[in-house]
Amino acid sequence: MPKTEHWQWYVESWGPTEEHHHAIESVYYAGRSAFQQISVIETPVFGKMLILDGDTQSSQADEKIYHESLVHPAMAASARPRDVLILGGGEGATLREVLRHPDVTRCTMVDIDGDVVELSKKFLPEWADGAFGDPRARVIIGDALKFLATDRDAYDLIISDLTEPLEDSPSNILFNDDVFRTIKARLAPGGVYVLQASTAAFHNCSLHAKMARTLRKHYRHVRSFYTHVPAFDTDWAFLACSDAVDAAALDADHVNAYCGRLRGENFFYDGETHRRLFALPLYLRRALAQPGDTFS
Repeated sequence: MPKTEHWQWYVESWGPTEEHHHAIESVYYAGRSAFQQISVIETPVFGKMLILDGDTQSSQADEKIYHESLVHPAMAASARPRDVLILGGGEGATLREVLRHPDVTRCTMVDIDGDVVELSKKFLPEWADGAFGDPRARVIIGDALKFLATDRDAYDLIISDLTEPLEDSPSNILFNDDVFRTIKARLAPGGVYVLQASTAAFHNCSLHAKMARTLRKHYRHVRSFYTHVPAFDTDWAFLACSDAVDAAALDADHVNAYCGRLRGENFFYDGETHRRLFALPLYLRRALAQPGDTFS
């Protein structure tokens, strides 16, 4: 590429010995909210990207891989996904995917950072695709922990699209037994709790395993699933949790029938993809089976 030597670069640091570089074509926004550093950039390969505290959150080219994986396996497992709660999800793409289901009568989204929501509306409108204006959407700018402590509604599906529970993350305080008990108390009978659950590659799956071990204390079925997200440059994991249903046990016919009821076309998820999402490699199954630390 003739322009290569003139690029400016967004460098995502994964540790002292690993960095991932993305060339920058333009910067739509760079600034700091009360909670985190926010950037919206344009890249040659992935299009627009949202970056929080130096970490890629989603990209225009492949955000549907992440968001369809987060939402639809759990939603397909839910007996009646009418009332849905999203924790986080500031870009609006998780909200968009939930509202594609015709049975959903209300979707409540709680995100602490109103700046992320407003900047996403301005610079990343494709992510929400009109979901913020849907009459079924209830968007609350506020602390998810305070919301959970005061809310008394029961939800058929709870989706956690929060950042990882790292020590310096604003989401860290939301990953402990007390919070998980509170979340479970907000689930309707037969409900499903699903969360993005960190990385799943052979060299970086320890945090995911710790999250899975913690949630096994609270739910009968805790199923890991994962997929490669190109903009993240690694495998990304999720956890589907329920006392009533094992999301991994859904067959292709059930999933395809579910997908057939969604408004619009899927980009990534269908019955065959569902099987692959839950087909874990041996190294990950071993990591999940090992005893170890939990959040407490």
